[in-house]
Amino acid sequence: MQFIQDNLAIIAPLLIIQLILMITAIISLLRTDATNGPKWMWVLIILFINTLGPIAYFIFGRRIDS
Repeated sequence: MQFIQDNLAIIAPLLIIQLILMITAIISLLRTDATNGPKWMWVLIILFINTLGPIAYFIFGRRIDS
């Protein structure tokens, strides 16, 4: 417990960034019609692969139609 209290200044911003990334990725996923892969798969990746899940969705999951 002392470790968390000592490093709260480092941990809190990282948790906030992770939460913002997850929320933004989920909202983007719900608003889009087409993705690279099924939406349920991207929801699982976003939610369970901490910070890298939302980043992976934004890089690989979104389908950009020309």
